[in-house]
Amino acid sequence: MGKAKVYFTREITPQAMVRMYEAMGVDLPGKVAVKLHSGEVGNQNFLRPDFMKPAVERVKGTIVECNTAYEGARNTTEAHKNTMKLHGWTDIAPVDILDEDGELELAIPEGLKIKKNFVGDRMKNYDSMLVLSHFKGHPMGGFGGALKNISIGLASSYGKAYIHGVGDTDNFWNSDHDSFLESMADACKSIVDYFGDKIVFINVMKNMSVDCDCCAVAEDPAMGDIGILASTDPVALDQACLDLVYASDDPGRDHLLERIESRNGVHTVEAAEKLGIGGREYELVEI
Repeated sequence: MGKAKVYFTREITPQAMVRMYEAMGVDLPGKVAVKLHSGEVGNQNFLRPDFMKPAVERVKGTIVECNTAYEGARNTTEAHKNTMKLHGWTDIAPVDILDEDGELELAIPEGLKIKKNFVGDRMKNYDSMLVLSHFKGHPMGGFGGALKNISIGLASSYGKAYIHGVGDTDNFWNSDHDSFLESMADACKSIVDYFGDKIVFINVMKNMSVDCDCCAVAEDPAMGDIGILASTDPVALDQACLDLVYASDDPGRDHLLERIESRNGVHTVEAAEKLGIGGREYELVEI
């Protein structure tokens, strides 16, 4: 296996999203799930439907999400559907809350911390997946990118608590931090194993607040936008995004890096590489 290719453009437009998908040279087969972030009600930084629409339409995709495990406007299917409608996602494509009917258990025999992952049961209705991630900081993970979007993002409400608690759903917020990051990597492994070569990833480095799109009250971005990246390897993709932040001379860079480093954010990428999900070495192909 050679180094993964990570495609990069500085152009941040809906049309560039389609070009980045096409750059990967993969045509996703069958019924395509498009995983993105619906945005918590009140959040100002999440990427809007009009930005994502051409990419979703390019694969004739269904937008998929899972319910949250904490209070907010996305913690029940009814509330989550209302949020999807409020934010305009239902105007651009069909929307499916994957854990509406329950969950599907995926085994992770080689997991570092958890040996099973709980995802939305309806994931089994899809043949392939396009993962559209908004790269930014995160209160717990340090940063959110492709790996977080398929781990916490695709976990059912119970599954989210299971990952956060490193297998103990009663210990949601108080688990050992690095073990939580490794559990996220374990969950990623189950998703990548499930879809095989029928899953691809695009990260958008725009509106890069230190806070996640899951925060109803989020800080405004301190750092300027960088671009769009795409890869069939989520480990290489997230690493490339981190490297671009480090390489930036933007004055707001240090604020984002403080968030990433204080939460040991890179450890999720390290653990994912250890599990064989992908590699941290890559070839950056600028488009």
